[in-house]
Parts: sequence; structure tokens; C-alpha cells
Amino acid sequence: MKRFNIGIILLVVMVGGLYLLQQHRSGASDDLSKPATKAQVTRGAIKSTVATTGRVISNLDVDIKCKASGKIVKLPFNVSDQVKKGDLLVELDPVDEQRFVNQAKATLAASQTQLEQARKNLQVAQLNLDADKKRAEANVRSLEARVSDVAGKAERAKESLESGILSAQESESAIALLAQTQAELDTARTRYDDIKTGKVSVDVREQDIALAESKVQLDQSRLDDAMQRLEDTKVYSPIDGVVTARNAQVGQIVSSGISNVAGGTTLLTLADLSRIFVVASVHESDIGRVQVGLPATVTADAYPDKTFSGSVVRIGTKGINQFNVVTFEVHVEITDEFKNLLRPEMTTNVSILLAE
Repeated sequence: MKRFNIGIILLVVMVGGLYLLQQHRSGASDDLSKPATKAQVTRGAIKSTVATTGRVISNLDVDIKCKASGKIVKLPFNVSDQVKKGDLLVELDPVDEQRFVNQAKATLAASQTQLEQARKNLQVAQLNLDADKKRAEANVRSLEARVSDVAGKAERAKESLESGILSAQESESAIALLAQTQAELDTARTRYDDIKTGKVSVDVREQDIALAESKVQLDQSRLDDAMQRLEDTKVYSPIDGVVTARNAQVGQIVSSGISNVAGGTTLLTLADLSRIFVVASVHESDIGRVQVGLPATVTADAYPDKTFSGSVVRIGTKGINQFNVVTFEVHVEITDEFKNLLRPEMTTNVSILLAE
């Protein structure tokens, strides 16, 4: 029974093989009966290229953050809006910062008043010192004249005593008066020297002015800081570009980008699209043939019938190893007149022309 089954199987295989052989011969005879196709020989270009993929990037992306913290009251631009350098992008509620400015102005005004008072006190002290000097000098001159007069009288009293005209008591009184007057002169001269060299009151007033000036400078610095924080409640565009992301809404409380440990809240992202680039990944086996300045063509799935022209402007120095495959980033700048059709992060096919 087993041999019978094997025989049937072999018979079926033989019949199928004969059928296929007949079909093949029939097809071959049909091909031979058709006329040969003719083609004209022409001269064409032979190109050596490196083909790869890449993604579109902008010339520059800027994350917009605010130096100040607070509630957003103005956010005039949205995604895809064009902005010019200097346009107001964000404004925070300035109430708190304005209050700090007013307080700093009041403190500065008080310090300036104290400085003016200190300067006036110095002027008064200087005038008093000058007056004291003049009085002391006049007192010294007066006493010098008096000493001279009393000395003359004492000398005459001594002579009169010797001649018997005056008594000894009168002569002694004249001598005592001379000694007293001389002592007064010495005291006046000492006082005059102290006034000339001491200047204690003036020195104190000058120190008061120095302290008041330091206080004014400190308060002015605090006012400048408060005014800067008030100005920081407004954020202006640093570039001409397009809003590519908006991460905040009016009424939202945002944190400062400089005082917050996490780096603050990113409010908007601007892209400079004045220049468009494609970052292509070139295999390490081909990177040696790629050079800056080589022409390139780029296509995108969004525009299947359009080819964008460009050129290589930068070649990565360090390779990127992913899954044991090393590639290098090659930047291709799109110079095509329709480059604005390409948008950041689009996937593209890149062909770099090596030789032609």
C-alpha cells in the first residue's frame, strides 16, 4: 500500500514537470517571434554623489525668558507670527516693581538731603574756624601791644624806685602786671596755634560729608537696580524672526530666568529664517570625499516635485556613534529662491555632488 502511494506522488510530479517545460518553450518561442527594441546611443552626464538624509534647521533659535517674575499681562504674538527686532514680546504686571522704584526714590531723596545738610555744616564749621582764627590773632596782637606797654611801665617803675620817686609796692605791682599780661599773651598764642593746626570740627564735618556721599551712591545704585527690574518686566525681541513656540498665556505666573534655579520659564521661541540649513548625516566611509563648497540638492516629502539647491558650508569634526555606526554632521545651506518653503525639522533627502 505504501509503495502504491509513492508511485502516485511520483506520477503527479512528472506530469507537473512536463507541463511547466511546455509552457517555458511556448514563452521562449513567442519572445523570439517579437521584433527587437531599438534605442539611440546618446552622450550623458556621469555623476558621483553621496546620498543621505537630513533635517531642516533655522539659522538661529532663541528661547525667550523674562528676567523678572510675575503675572503676564501682555503676550501679543502667537505661533507663526513674524516679529521684528525691538517688538514687545511679553509684559509682566509692573505694580510690585513700581512700588520698589518709588521706595528707592524716596530713600535717595532723603540721602541727598542729608548730604546737602552735611555740606552746609562743613561751610558753617569752616566759617567758624576762620572767625576763631581772626579773633585769636587779634587777641594775640592786642596782648602783644599790652605786654609792650606794661613792660615799658614796669621798666619806668623800676627806675623810679631806684630814684625814690615810687615806692617798692608800686614797683612790684607794675612787675606783677607785666607777668600777668605775659601769661595772657602766652595763653592766647597757644590758643591761636591750636586753632590753626587742630581743625577738629572741620575734620568731623568732612567725614560726615564722605559718609553722606557713600549713602547717596548706595541709594542711587539701589534705585538703578529697582528701575532695571521694572524695565525687565518688558521683554523685547532680540532678532527678526518667526514665533515657532508659545509656552505661556496671559494671566500665567512666570519665574525669573536669572534668579530661579531651574532657569525660569521659557515663554516663546523665535527662529531666524533668513538662512535655512539642512543637517545631513554622512557615513564615515563617505565623509573623506565631502568638502566645504560642494554643491548639493535637497528634496522633501512635502514637495515631491521640487528640488532645492544648496552647498556644503560645514563638516562636523567629531563623529556620532549610534548602534556602532559612525556618522558625521554636514551642514548644507539652502540657497534656492524657494528656500522659505522648507520648515525647521522637516525630513529631507540630500544628495551631495562629489564629481561630474
